[in-house]
Amino acid sequence: MNLTKSFVAAAALACATLSVPAAAFGQVGYPPESSPFRDLEYRHELTLFGGVFNAGKDPAGVAPRGGPMAGLRYELRVGGPAHLMVRAAYVNSERQALNPAEPAASRDLGVHSGALFMVDAGVSVNLTGQKSYRRLVPTINAGIGLVSGGPDVDDDPFRFGTPFAITLGTGLRYVPGGRFAVRAGIDAYLYRLKYPTNYFATSPDGTSVLDARQSTNFWKNNVALSLGASYLFFR
Repeated sequence: MNLTKSFVAAAALACATLSVPAAAFGQVGYPPESSPFRDLEYRHELTLFGGVFNAGKDPAGVAPRGGPMAGLRYELRVGGPAHLMVRAAYVNSERQALNPAEPAASRDLGVHSGALFMVDAGVSVNLTGQKSYRRLVPTINAGIGLVSGGPDVDDDPFRFGTPFAITLGTGLRYVPGGRFAVRAGIDAYLYRLKYPTNYFATSPDGTSVLDARQSTNFWKNNVALSLGASYLFFR
């Protein structure tokens, strides 16, 4: 959870740095036409993004791995700097399969291709309010959602299923004017893994996939890096 703590600290620092309303900056020391602040005219934003999903390691090494990612994000400004956010993403993933009933030397069932599907909804906040600063808008966001993936493999009792997820993120938008913008972001996806009891059972050679001290149910942190193009509409 170190990444989560780092994110919270960075967000707190950013909020403190940018806590003075953007409008006040735009009105002091600059003629309106030369102010570095520009109003954000549009209330709706649709973003097509791509990137990389970096899955955190798990002790057994059987959870879905990271890979290329693509998705769609929609935001609606609901008041002040706050936006409602809905997002869906696809990750081209794979996972290692194991047969815990076999000795260690023959336990490996190979790597199997699959996919991760992630959806979440939450709130995104512009740290410069309803304005951009030199065409840039730093943001933070948080939400809840679901992650679903596989594949299920015969003789391997592990099932990823559809765990609940918590998402935390930060990003930077470039808004040059008009109806198009560019967005870059880094997001943490936290979800639980649950290992089957078979992974702790002793196989014929006296070994097991996992030591009895390992928790059967735990949170795993995963990081997504993304870059997207946005279409802005409806003032």
